[in-house]
Amino acid sequence: MKLHDITKSVVAVAMMAGGLFSATGATPIYLDDTQPLEARVKDALSRMTAAEKVGIIHAQSKFSSPGVQRLGIPGIWCTDGPHGIRPDVLWDEWEQAGATNDSCVAFPALTCLAATWNPDMALLYGKSIGEEARYRNKNVLLGPGVNIYRTPLNGRNFEYMGEDPYLAGRMVVPYVKGVQENGVAACVKHYALNNQEQDRDHVNVLVDDRTLHEIYLPGFKAAITEGDAWAIMPGYNKYDGDHACENQVLLLDILKGDWGFDGVAISDWGAVHNTEKVARNGLDMEFGSWTNGLNWGASNAYDDYYLAKPYLKLLEEGKLPMEDLDDKAARVLRLIMRTEMNRNRPYGSLNSDEHYAAARRIGGEGIVLLKNKKGLLPVPENVNKILVVGENAIKMMTVGGGSSSLKVQRETLPLDGIKNYAKERGIEVVYERGYVGDVTGEYNGVKTGQNLEDSRSPKELISDAIKAAKDADMVIFVGGLNKSDHQDAEGTDRKEYNLPYGQDEVIEALANANPNTVVVNLTGNAYAMPWKDKVAAIVQGWYIGSEAGNAIADVLFGVVNPSGKLPMTFAKDLKDYAPHAAGDSAVYPGVNGDVHYKEGLDVGYRYTDKLKPGNVNYAFGHGLSYTDFKLGKASVTADDMAAGGNITITVPVSNIGKMKGAEVVQAYVHDMESSVYRPMKELKAFDKVEVAPGMTVNANLTLGKDSFAFYNPDTKQWTVEPGKFEILIGTSSDRILQKVPLTINESYTWKDSE
Repeated sequence: MKLHDITKSVVAVAMMAGGLFSATGATPIYLDDTQPLEARVKDALSRMTAAEKVGIIHAQSKFSSPGVQRLGIPGIWCTDGPHGIRPDVLWDEWEQAGATNDSCVAFPALTCLAATWNPDMALLYGKSIGEEARYRNKNVLLGPGVNIYRTPLNGRNFEYMGEDPYLAGRMVVPYVKGVQENGVAACVKHYALNNQEQDRDHVNVLVDDRTLHEIYLPGFKAAITEGDAWAIMPGYNKYDGDHACENQVLLLDILKGDWGFDGVAISDWGAVHNTEKVARNGLDMEFGSWTNGLNWGASNAYDDYYLAKPYLKLLEEGKLPMEDLDDKAARVLRLIMRTEMNRNRPYGSLNSDEHYAAARRIGGEGIVLLKNKKGLLPVPENVNKILVVGENAIKMMTVGGGSSSLKVQRETLPLDGIKNYAKERGIEVVYERGYVGDVTGEYNGVKTGQNLEDSRSPKELISDAIKAAKDADMVIFVGGLNKSDHQDAEGTDRKEYNLPYGQDEVIEALANANPNTVVVNLTGNAYAMPWKDKVAAIVQGWYIGSEAGNAIADVLFGVVNPSGKLPMTFAKDLKDYAPHAAGDSAVYPGVNGDVHYKEGLDVGYRYTDKLKPGNVNYAFGHGLSYTDFKLGKASVTADDMAAGGNITITVPVSNIGKMKGAEVVQAYVHDMESSVYRPMKELKAFDKVEVAPGMTVNANLTLGKDSFAFYNPDTKQWTVEPGKFEILIGTSSDRILQKVPLTINESYTWKDSE
């Protein structure tokens, strides 16, 4: 007998004990997974009492909710992501459970995934992390995140997919599908407008409808309408006066109305504040209330949650309608049947060779080569001695940063990855610290075991590094940010745009001592580069996870040809980002609890590309290769847009260098005669193609009518106006190589619900 047959038999015995079988012994419809899903949900719901319905819509422990024991309906187990499966904590405490089988593979942070500009990598990522969640018997993965990169100070940007809504939308869909093919729900977060960590639990975002729909919602919309995500997590923040978990416009009007979402809206931990509002306005499951969401809370308070006894009391008094409860319970039942009660889901796997290979491949493809003066990289054959400098070369980055902190089976550090390659080539590698930053290595009971203390003064550290640099053929500085508070970390925002711990001074000193200095920065955010013109090469490394050292070394030594592109703009100064341009506190971080998105549509490159070129260090979409590409003349094929047809632009991409590589061809739309304000360019298509030396491969860019539309807040419709457009073809937002004119002769309008 197979395992799922045994499971079904056990459930059947439980059902018989509960007296739920008919005299003929027929299985209840909700237990028969050969029946249509909605029929099973309806059948189960009809058998439940009001108390049982309320029971399944709130937590019973830190990360689980109860099922209905009387009916043999199992509960739900959630796990934090989105970069790996978080270790288990105790039932009612945040302390570690002390398990020995809950270590995981740490996958690259989502900024790194977005930097691949490759939906195939997103599918591999989702499938791999979904397998780890399934093996650990988790039903809901709390991720991925698609909040827009509005300001580089946001401490949680490393968990998201960059500044552009189209890029985020294209990358989130395959991630969701990959997770859910394992019978694990992807819970997309943090819906919506959770674009800062400072005051996140009460800040009220005030944004116009057009900006909301064009910039901040498309990633979520794609996850729901194209990715068919089974769960979504509203954020801590308020929108237009109401918390996201209690927001009628976000949850009822848009999510469940316009987008037809049939899944479960799950609260963030401690994000619910009012029983009547949360009951009426669309949230389905409540987790973590009576806490601040992070580190304190009443013990065993689950029956006192807003959607627990207080809700049941109002229902019994007739003050709230039962149909709202039925909708919530039905959604939770649907989630259970899609996950825990799905006997056909695969078993998953944990810490497999395939998962490490996936992490390494994604990391290598997401690393961005920003600068490579005189082709210093990959490491030349005539190099005999390399000096590695920087704390991040030896610091574990998988621990810390908030809820995405992990307990990994192993983590290869950058210094070790470099040493492994150097040893094969007979290169000597020496190390100097250069600076001391965060010497701690613990989060929520998970300890790295590293001792990073160093008693030298900053002056001594720099002096020792300079001395070693003069004696080396090449210097590789590995620095950036880390996962401590006020850097890349949940709950706090950064305090400055420059690198911390005096790293700018260290980098300049190294560059003066050795012209062959390479800077490799591990961050989830952009930063100032006062040393940009003094170093030979710059590599943006992100947080890459378990395979960080190997993926970085793969690129530095040329085993992997870098093909990553920036998913956000690296401006020269903080004031070069729209929310910081005027130094207005009302725009960021907010005044009297309100933050005004006065910049409107001008987020990221939509604003910075209008500035002088010198105001941007590296543009959105920028990324170099070890080979050279040439784009041929674009050709256009247009179908009938009125009949739902698309415009296809074919661009030949030739590799005129000596190494196989991949190029990302990007298409931006410019509306030349709009009746409303339109950004000067907006990404609407891209295609990543791999090309061998001397060969040509076509990149295909597909644009539909939505590529030319803007949101009309008066009619609540998407609108395409007839007129002249330009399709701007290039390899970054500031490197447009050709323009394709296009005329649209008809107007088109539609609503999201259509």
